[in-house]
Amino acid sequence: MSMASQQEAIKQLIALMEQVDDHLKATFKNMHQGHPSETVSRFLKAREWNVPKTHKMLLDCLNWRINNDIDSVLSKPIIPVDLYRAVRDSQLVGLSGYTKEGLPVFAIGVGMSTFDKASVNFYLQSHIQINEYRDRVILPAASKKHGRHISNCYKILDMTGLKLCALSQLKLLTIISTVDDLNYPEKTVTYYIVNAPYVFSACWKAVKPLLHERTRKKVQVLQGSGGDELLKIMDQASLPHFCRRENSRSSHNSSRVSDCFSLDHPFHQQLYSYVKQQQSQIHHYKVPTKQGSYHFSMPNADSDGAIIVETIKSALKEQR
Repeated sequence: MSMASQQEAIKQLIALMEQVDDHLKATFKNMHQGHPSETVSRFLKAREWNVPKTHKMLLDCLNWRINNDIDSVLSKPIIPVDLYRAVRDSQLVGLSGYTKEGLPVFAIGVGMSTFDKASVNFYLQSHIQINEYRDRVILPAASKKHGRHISNCYKILDMTGLKLCALSQLKLLTIISTVDDLNYPEKTVTYYIVNAPYVFSACWKAVKPLLHERTRKKVQVLQGSGGDELLKIMDQASLPHFCRRENSRSSHNSSRVSDCFSLDHPFHQQLYSYVKQQQSQIHHYKVPTKQGSYHFSMPNADSDGAIIVETIKSALKEQR
């Protein structure tokens, strides 16, 4: 599609969004953070620039946000803190740093995440909070620092420890993948796969043909821990700890590198403090010491991500 056609599609979709109800407009404004054109272009890319399909996708997303109170999710801490620490210890994700161009780099421990310390809803709540904190706090701060709009990130997926027992995690991974596909599309520039074991090769071979060309181009499987390759786009300090094992330029003290997955890492400390502060400001009282699970409506598992997860499941079964 030509640039002129893309701009026309963006113009049409923004015009359609101006016609929606006020409550949808409010959550759309909170979502686009002052950049409606960039936001609708992401959704258009996810639907191959088809305006009617994108319009439906965007309306579904806005209704999902309203029905699940997503605009207030950053005022709902997972408490007590021991429960949140258990979530962090079993859902391995964190902000490791930034690229040389200022884009956030998120590290994800795919192979070692167990998702066995809390209910599904707590893991989903944590994931959505990280997404919203990225979009409302991390990206705006990066934009301000670099004097230009920064709206997406990089992700580094560590496959260390990936085994056939990963089948037990696929239900939750399907839910998380579907939430991202439908409500946070095109937020990642590149997915770097590192420390991939043999079993990953079978999964990747099965999954790759299912991906859209734009998605295939985003996925790069790096040799080993990928440190030397990643240093082309980021500094040493931004490399996740699991990428420093075979890096020829790594410090000999790499074992002291802070684990970006840990609750003790600055990113998670700042995020958790932010959520507690938001909760206190909104409700004007102390954060309670206990809290029930924050329930979300589960998305239909018919997205690209869900199909990919099911394909991985089949590939893993064949390896048994």
